[in-house]
Amino acid sequence: MSLGGGYMLPSRDGRGIPAIGIGITVKATGENTRDAYSLFEYAVPGGVNGPPPHVHTREDESFICLAGRLEVMLGGDTFVLGHGDYLLLPRDVVHTFRNPFEEEARVISVVSPAGLEAYYQALAELPPGKPDIAAIQAIMADFGLELRLPAAQR
Repeated sequence: MSLGGGYMLPSRDGRGIPAIGIGITVKATGENTRDAYSLFEYAVPGGVNGPPPHVHTREDESFICLAGRLEVMLGGDTFVLGHGDYLLLPRDVVHTFRNPFEEEARVISVVSPAGLEAYYQALAELPPGKPDIAAIQAIMADFGLELRLPAAQR
């Protein structure tokens, strides 16, 4: 629906990107926002981990929980987001998230400046099967992200 140059998307509508093992729906991109921000709706099923610990060097990220609960590790702290909760994940701080609960978590993620949509698309284009960590790290480097795996997983 066009709104004088804007648009409206119902919940879960938008362009889906099958990356990082969760449902990612792109709601707004740099093309829509003059590169100011990207906006995503994440659907994280119960019992599912999100991405491994990582750092964004180029953008800040924010989460707003729409439904369910999501556990977010940010720096040395752990937060459990519930309905309506907001969390700022600043650039250069290691973070990850997971849903250890039974119900699906739904989260709006605002990433500023825009560009993370191209990163997700690059990950989605990797061949199926066991993840190739070297290929993932190369894509991450292209987008200013750094993998921060614990020493035991390297």
